[in-house]
Amino acid sequence: MSRIGKRPVSIPSGVSAEIADRTLLVKGPKGTLSLSLRDEISYTIDGDAILVKPANDTKSARAFWGMQRTLVDNLVTGVTEGYTKVLEITGVGYRANAQGKNLKLQLGYSHDVDFSIPDGIEVKTPDNTTIEISGIDKQKVGQVAAEIRRWRKPEPYKGKGIKYRGEYIFRKEGKKK
Repeated sequence: MSRIGKRPVSIPSGVSAEIADRTLLVKGPKGTLSLSLRDEISYTIDGDAILVKPANDTKSARAFWGMQRTLVDNLVTGVTEGYTKVLEITGVGYRANAQGKNLKLQLGYSHDVDFSIPDGIEVKTPDNTTIEISGIDKQKVGQVAAEIRRWRKPEPYKGKGIKYRGEYIFRKEGKKK
C-alpha cells in the first residue's frame, strides 16, 4: 500500500479542479495546469479533495499510485504558491544578467551564453551571481534550472561553477608537500 497515495489532495479555496477526457484541469490564482490521467489509476473529486486510487490490483497500478498523487499535489501547489529554484554562480568573472526573455551568462568561455527562457517561466537576477527561476509548473522550473546549471557544473577543486542554493560541493584536497 502506498502511504503517499492514501492521502487525499486537498483543494484550497480559490482553486477549482475538473476531470474531462482523461485530463485533470486545475485552475487557481496563478494560472491553469493540466495532467493527462493514467488508465491504471482512478481519480475522483470529492468536495474539497482529490482522491487518487489504483483502478485495479496490478503491480503497475500500485507502482503509479504514489507518483500520480504527487503529480496532482504538484498541480495544486503550483497554481496556488508556485515554485522557485535559486542558482548561485561561483567563479572569478562568472556572472548572469536577465534581459527580457533571454538570460546572458558569462561563464569563462570565449563567448557569452545566451539562454532563451521558455514560456511560463520567469527568471530574475537580483545580483550578478544569483539566478532565481520561478513558475507554476514544477517540472518546467526544475528542467530550466538543470539546463542552466549544465553550462558550467561546479568542479570539485575550487568549487567554481553554477550550483543550486544549499547544494554541497564535495571538495577534493590539493597536492601535499
